[in-house]
Amino acid sequence: MPNYQGVWSLSEQYQAQGGGNWPPNYVAPIGLFGGNSSGAGIDEVNISTTGNATDFGDMSTQRRIYGACGSATRCLFGGGRQGSTNYNTIDFVSFASSGNTSDFGDLTVARFTITASSNSTRGLWFCGYNISSTLSTIDYVTIASAGNATDFGNALSQRYWSGALASPTRAVNASSSSGTGSRSTDIEYVTIATTGNATFFGNLAATTYGVGGCSSATRGLFSGGQENPATNRIQYITIATTGNTTDFGDLTQAEGGPSSTSSNTRGLFSGYGNTTIDYVTIASTGNAVDFGDTTRSINDNDASSSVHGGLQ
Repeated sequence: MPNYQGVWSLSEQYQAQGGGNWPPNYVAPIGLFGGNSSGAGIDEVNISTTGNATDFGDMSTQRRIYGACGSATRCLFGGGRQGSTNYNTIDFVSFASSGNTSDFGDLTVARFTITASSNSTRGLWFCGYNISSTLSTIDYVTIASAGNATDFGNALSQRYWSGALASPTRAVNASSSSGTGSRSTDIEYVTIATTGNATFFGNLAATTYGVGGCSSATRGLFSGGQENPATNRIQYITIATTGNTTDFGDLTQAEGGPSSTSSNTRGLFSGYGNTTIDYVTIASTGNAVDFGDTTRSINDNDASSSVHGGLQ
């Protein structure tokens, strides 16, 4: 323990570090994987370690194919579908305290197969499908204050089942399926602090939909997706520039629609139809390795963290 002046000796620092309690205000980097069609439960992992997920709480409704994003303090889950019901609901939880979600507000349009990303101030939701039509809508909220979403602008085209990530300044959205079922290689971006329509960024390595997106503050990763069949491909971009993706490595298995989140150093990818969680070191390249398992089979969910690349 420190002395009364708040000064730590070197031996005290070593002891605290060994116990995972240094620095004194250290907060574990939390990743949350939301519920899906088999349950409303939210799984929690400590991104800096490896191991199996633990139960965090429950979403307000059991639903799937929504978009998750967050700040360092709050995680938001927006949209989704269960049965024949499309949701415009935005739920939130505080990373610091496990428990069930509370109501935040509503998206501008009820929809599913939607994706989300954020910086420390704003959360954005991209596109989606509402049964009657495919959307190009981009919504945003101010994460610190609950309320309904506001129109941000439009994607380059009507699309759904894409994957998003962010730096502190840019949100990037990649791949999709259109209302006609065609698949895309398109990557687009917006500047988070402004509003307006998306701008073309580059292309993925192959036509796909259902990629998982995560990032550090500088590098974005897109994983898996349906390339007919599912792929184990991981590819990356440098977020501050524009251009096509570069090969990063492979997931431990092909994943048709992984949910992904990250710290500024590690990217995590949860399996589709299984309990697998993979991870990589974002600053390097190479194949993913096993992190642990979720508490249940993952299917059509999404994830965010308290330390992702948009917050740095």
